[in-house]
Order: sequence, then C-alpha cells, then structure tokens
Amino acid sequence: MQDTNNTVVKEFLLLGFSDLHAFQNVLYGLALLAYVICVFGNIAIIILVRMEASLHSPMYFFISIFAVLEIMFISVSVPNLLSILLQTKKTIIFIGCFAQMYTFNALGETECFLLSLMVFDRYLAINNPLRYSTIMNSKFCSKLAVLPWLGGFFVSFLPTCLTFLLEFCGPNMIDHFFCDLAPVQKLACCNSFYSGMVTVLAAIISVVFPFVTIVTLYICIIVTVLKIKSKDGKKKAFSTCSSHLIVVCLFYGSAIIVYVRPQGSHYDKFLALMYTVVTPALNPFIYTLRNSEVKQALKKLLRQHFMQHPR
Repeated sequence: MQDTNNTVVKEFLLLGFSDLHAFQNVLYGLALLAYVICVFGNIAIIILVRMEASLHSPMYFFISIFAVLEIMFISVSVPNLLSILLQTKKTIIFIGCFAQMYTFNALGETECFLLSLMVFDRYLAINNPLRYSTIMNSKFCSKLAVLPWLGGFFVSFLPTCLTFLLEFCGPNMIDHFFCDLAPVQKLACCNSFYSGMVTVLAAIISVVFPFVTIVTLYICIIVTVLKIKSKDGKKKAFSTCSSHLIVVCLFYGSAIIVYVRPQGSHYDKFLALMYTVVTPALNPFIYTLRNSEVKQALKKLLRQHFMQHPR
C-alpha cells in the first residue's frame, strides 16, 4: 500500500516571543521566578498536607493532588519557554512536538476535571454535612481522584492523533513557545478542518462542561450559604470556597478564550502565559494565604520546628 502522507518536516521551530527582543531577559527572569515559586510552593503544600493531621480531609487531599498536577503541568511548557528565551534551543523534533502537545493538553484537561471535582467536594460538605464524612471516605476519595487523570488523558488523545496524521510539508515555524494543537494545525499543508473540529469538541468536553458544572454547583452552594443564619457560619463556608473560586476564574478565563475556537490567533501565546506561568505561580499563595486552616497548620509546624531546633 502506498503511503499517502506527504509530511517532510522533521522538526519545528518555536518562535516564542522572538518579536519582543527588548523584553527577552525580563520574560526569562519572570518565567524562571514563576517556575521556582510554583514548584517549591506546591511541594510545600504537599508536605504540609501529609505532615499535619488537621489537614487530613478530602478537601486537602484533593488540594495536594492538584499541587502535584500543577508541578507537572508547568514543567511541560515553562522549561521549553526558558530555553527559547535563552536562544539555546528553538527547535523541537517532530515526534517530540506531539509528545509535548499530548502531555500538555492531557494535564490541562485533567486540571479542568479536577477543579470541578474539588467544587463537588465543597458542595457535598456544605449541602450535605451530616452524610459528608460517610460519603467522602478515603477509599472513595482515592477512586474519585483517578477519574480526572483518566478523563484528561483520554479526551486529549483523539485531537492529538488527528493532528499527528496531518501532512506537514512546510513551513515549520510555530508561533508559540510550546507545541499546541491550533498553532500546529495551522502549519498543515492539507485540510485540517476535522482535526480542528475535534479539538473544539474536546475543549467543550474538558473545559466548557466542567466550567458549567462548577458554576452550577457554586450557585447551589451560595443559595445554601445564604440560608445560614449565623455570620460566622457564612464566613466559614465562604472561606473554604473562596480560594478555589479564584483559581477557577484565573485558569478558565484564558483557557476558554484560547481553546473553544476552531482557529488560533497570534495572541494565544500571550493568553497562554496566564494559565501556564502566572496562574500556577499564584496558586500556592491563593491556597495558603487565603486559607486560615493552612496558615494555622503552617504556623504550628514552624513552631514545633523551632522548639525542637532552638538556636
């Protein structure tokens, strides 16, 4: 059988932000700082949740899973961005490009599903407090935690495969700082309509549906909280949801604009900085500084440390 795929491209050139010559060093410094903050901040959250008994609850179990996911998610794209800004390596081999594409989208979609799962946990805790501990036992939480990963890696498989099967005969310059679906599809020298439509469908399933679920559950939560008579009860209920709500707004705000469209644009890479660099760097602060239980646990561990190791 004759091979009908006329792909001759062996590698892609990632343009990154080469048009912003004056800001290359500034972008590098900011991206490196964001990466370090994200990695070490999320490692600190994981350690804190594991060590402090008061944080051994479903909510903090899912936050620790989210922290692991954030480290993986930012590590797929930001090291590549740093390399491009240093101009040490702007090319990526053909198969490596699609490996990065699949991993990035799978982890991103996993994050979308996990964020909706986390608000479902808060919904049960606030709307069904008497049965919450019975329903959300450790075994059930572990099973739930697997579902976002299965969903993310499954949903991203088909659009990545269809994009991989397109013909690439040049040019090979990707107007982005990592391999993503829309920028690569634009380089195809054949009709990319079906791969583009499948990409939009995958985005609707993994981005829009979870977002609608989150909004619906939060409406139910707000209605329930407003019925609470005591001000302290309302404040406590809102405080457990506020950090998650901020993370959702930051992540979905840019992700929906980028992915729920059949064609990408030149500005997608700037929006991508929001959910690949800025938001992951802010999340550790959001989940600690806006969470009284985490702050108290951190103070307790630090106090114990200094008592055991006095100067």
